[in-house]
Amino acid sequence: MTLKVIGTGFGRTGTDSMRMALNILGVGPTHHMFELGEGTPLRPLWLDLVNGSEPDWDALFKGYSACVDWPSAHYWRDLINVYPEAKVLLTLRSAESWWTSFEATILKFIQSREDPNGMAQLLIADQVFDGRHDDRRHAIAVYEQNIADVMATVAPDRLLVHALGDGWHPLCELLDVPVPDVEYPSRNSTSELVSRMSENGVDLN
Repeated sequence: MTLKVIGTGFGRTGTDSMRMALNILGVGPTHHMFELGEGTPLRPLWLDLVNGSEPDWDALFKGYSACVDWPSAHYWRDLINVYPEAKVLLTLRSAESWWTSFEATILKFIQSREDPNGMAQLLIADQVFDGRHDDRRHAIAVYEQNIADVMATVAPDRLLVHALGDGWHPLCELLDVPVPDVEYPSRNSTSELVSRMSENGVDLN
């Protein structure tokens, strides 16, 4: 199995909705941060990568044919070259609305120290945001730079910029598949993720 779709957008840009959309379209299974919780089979391989090991991308994505969200979105520069036939997705939203969602969810999780040796801390906090994940101005600058880099790097005929609310049509056009007769997914809103973390005992205060 090889990657057919590579997501480059940061978490909290509709990536879980996109994950479900790709699965509905038959492009998946789609890799997402949710696949790397404690005890999942690929988690040790990804943690080794984050800690500096050489990547074996086929092993890291074993069983998956698409990827969105972190951690894979951090490595998109490598992935677009390793899988040159794959289409590329850039999920996005306004920088201010992204920060509001990130601050209420992923940032709270990092600050809780619930998983200090996990992907949120080691990759997102320490590497994506250079340890300045709680600095609003810096985090937004990193977010906007990622968008600019993707758009400057990926050929337009390979790339879809997909904003919240864009729905099925541009995605299906990129992938050359029919539009399904179901609503585009809407998953993992800020309130849903906050509720889920609280139910799992994460202290968000």
